[in-house]
Amino acid sequence: MLSDRQRMILNAIVDNYIHSAEPVGSRTISKREDIGFSSATIRNEMADLEELGYLEQPHTSAGRIPSTKGYRFYVDNLIQPQFLSQVEVEKLKKLFADRIHHFEQVIESTAAILSQMTNYTSIVLGPEIFEHRLKHIQIVPLNAAQAVAIVVTHTGRVENKLFDLPVGIQASEIEKLVNLLNSRLRDVPFWQLRQRLYQEIAGEMQRNMEQYAEILQVIEDSFSKDESDRVLLRGATKIMEQPEFRDVEKVKDILELLEQNDKVIRLFGSPSQGMQIRIGQENHLEAIKQCSVITTSYYLEGKPVGMIGILGPTRMEYSKVISVLDFLAKGLSKILNEQ
Repeated sequence: MLSDRQRMILNAIVDNYIHSAEPVGSRTISKREDIGFSSATIRNEMADLEELGYLEQPHTSAGRIPSTKGYRFYVDNLIQPQFLSQVEVEKLKKLFADRIHHFEQVIESTAAILSQMTNYTSIVLGPEIFEHRLKHIQIVPLNAAQAVAIVVTHTGRVENKLFDLPVGIQASEIEKLVNLLNSRLRDVPFWQLRQRLYQEIAGEMQRNMEQYAEILQVIEDSFSKDESDRVLLRGATKIMEQPEFRDVEKVKDILELLEQNDKVIRLFGSPSQGMQIRIGQENHLEAIKQCSVITTSYYLEGKPVGMIGILGPTRMEYSKVISVLDFLAKGLSKILNEQ
């Protein structure tokens, strides 16, 4: 449990670092009007906060920067709501005011204005991503060496792919695998299938994972068809404008990730969880361990049908991003429910 003084100092450090991108020293904090402590007192508290894991000290500087734990505490306990300016509110209202737009156009405009207003990368997942659910999987052997994998959704969409059977695999083993997948994955949304595919069979068939690897890969490839039609991304290179990402090598992996729609979709959690904030090391993809991802859902008749999100540095203006995302999600929900 942090003391009131530690909370105040941590809040000031995060706030300073967000706006300056420079490690923060005790003298900088002591000059703030809202901090009434001496530089020595602040220095001692900063050392304690570092020991507790809320701050980090870069090798090149005596100042501190927030850690993932520090940002998490800030977001969960210290952040203050940021009210959008009248100009910003009017800009967002205008997006939803023109009733001649199709919903697809509104989605595109939302992605653009979200990136423009935050200066980060924006991502919008359209409704259809969450509508496709698995009905069943079939594997039909054509001969001793080849088979066809067939994936059918509950909406009737069919994907099939010819592949080479692993050497030595028996028809009974294929049947066992298919039965297991159908019993565990039926009615699972496509956006969750890739993650669930290996989780569900790992315990049951751990000894035979290598033998089934090729078959699973073929099935996995069928899950991502047509996802690109429902992933809108704007401001992909915005990350390069941030001081901590001006080194091309640092940002290369992020840009490569953003070109892969299946991985972009994995940045999002479940649409039923509302506003989600994943900071730095909390992200499961290695390429964005120095980034934060904030996402939220929009709704049709009370059911989450799509998501919007922001990818930016951990040194993100969390309060503003949360306010803009919340406003846009409510606007998209309103338009969907009035269609």
